[in-house]
Amino acid sequence: MQQRYALSDEGVEEAITDSQALRAFVGIDRSRESAPDATTQLQFRHLLEKHGLTKQVFEAINGQRSAAGLMMREGTIADATLIAAAPSVKNEEKARDPEMHQTKKGNPWHFGMKAHLGVDVESGLVHTVVGTAANVADV
Repeated sequence: MQQRYALSDEGVEEAITDSQALRAFVGIDRSRESAPDATTQLQFRHLLEKHGLTKQVFEAINGQRSAAGLMMREGTIADATLIAAAPSVKNEEKARDPEMHQTKKGNPWHFGMKAHLGVDVESGLVHTVVGTAANVADV
């Protein structure tokens, strides 16, 4: 839901609070529980990353999609998307994140990472995601 509607953690909290349809989608009954707050969502995402579970969840979802015949993988579209990062050095280390780099796209320079996506041509579903520094070539 967060990715589909391009919502921040705070935006997800507000959307779940305001929309009965979204509450039903995520399985929250407001008479028994409240929407997870933004901090809870952030902590959950960090737990997934810490234990290396994001890739396993993604592979499980793709396995279900393939089993249901939703992804044919007869053709793939490759795309690279820039993910912006703060270039600031106003942190404890007084340095930029070493995993982030700059790249030029058109005229402007961008600082951050790049998400390389593989998309099934027929269904339009993403089947592969690889994150790299922004200065890595798209191909």
